[in-house]
Amino acid sequence: MSNRENMITLARQLAADFATRADEADRIGKLPVEDINALKQSGYLGISVPAEFGGAGLSLHDCLAAHLELSQGSTSTAMVVGMQMHVFGHQRETRSWREETYAQFCREAAQGAIFNAIASEPAMGSPSRGGLPASTASRHPDGGWLVNGHKTWSTGGIHLTHMLVRVAVEGEVGDVLVRQEMPGVRWEETWSDSLSLRASDSHDVFFENVHIPDEYLIGRGESKPAANVWFPLVMSTIYLGAAMAARHHVIRYALERVPTALGKPIAMLPKIQRQIGEIDIALQAARALLFEVAAEWTERDEDRPQMVARIAAAKTVVTETANKVTDQALQIAGGTSITKALPLERFFRDVRAGAMQPPAGDTALELVGRAAIAAVERRAA
Repeated sequence: MSNRENMITLARQLAADFATRADEADRIGKLPVEDINALKQSGYLGISVPAEFGGAGLSLHDCLAAHLELSQGSTSTAMVVGMQMHVFGHQRETRSWREETYAQFCREAAQGAIFNAIASEPAMGSPSRGGLPASTASRHPDGGWLVNGHKTWSTGGIHLTHMLVRVAVEGEVGDVLVRQEMPGVRWEETWSDSLSLRASDSHDVFFENVHIPDEYLIGRGESKPAANVWFPLVMSTIYLGAAMAARHHVIRYALERVPTALGKPIAMLPKIQRQIGEIDIALQAARALLFEVAAEWTERDEDRPQMVARIAAAKTVVTETANKVTDQALQIAGGTSITKALPLERFFRDVRAGAMQPPAGDTALELVGRAAIAAVERRAA
């Protein structure tokens, strides 16, 4: 089998395993250590790492194909992996880290290390809106840097081995590596009862005089970083996977549910079939657009600007479809769907997080609208 086929098969196996723990993980709001161990041992964490460093080296399109399968097992665990996937996919194209740092990180990721870019803060919010972080890296008199700050939405929590922390460095934006075991790293569990992704361990992390060596400053002063094509498409895939899982579960429920008065499964009712048909058409359309956009990506910097609107369109369609589909699944299953007897209410809650991740809302629509207007103007010129 090809690398792509191997990874898709592996993703399905991992998804089946994760699904056995997903409901309990959501109930207690904790990322299962069993999921993390399975990921570390499987090689899946290196899916977007180049083959020369021990990874699978899959394209964006093929990474999404595999991750769509994995995301149907546990949305929360898929989110943890998705953060690493986009970091290394984007770096593979941009190489903004020093070459020796890039090679080292790639090898560690392929061997089971867990990375995330830690950037959001209470005051600043998402880094996509710009601004200088309140978190800082200042020079230590004995060499190296002292890192101080407070970060939110730090997906992966204590399971992260490598945190790529966005900081202010001497008046510039910079990124530093902080390892989990370093003195001065403190976690506060703030996420477990959130609406969505309760088992993703997206807690708050504090850095209190964390002393890092000079080489752990991995980048600074990048005034206009290249647009990350991977992040929104990987995130969209995770929510689409959750919606597809809801579709599978509600169909199984419809096949098994036999009301006494009916004497046959509700799946035999034309009304139920129409509702499932609406779900299926919406999912097929969203999936088609997502993978069409992914297939268009050339990995060339000069093509990034023209991809922005296409990505915004795909992300908007996928997240809106995921919200609609999970809502429809609840309606088909009726009162049972809002209890823990079925995982449908978990999928319904999890996909709501998609609307909060960029590009979103009016910003996404404006991007698409401007691109459409510009295209018509070009044709008219």
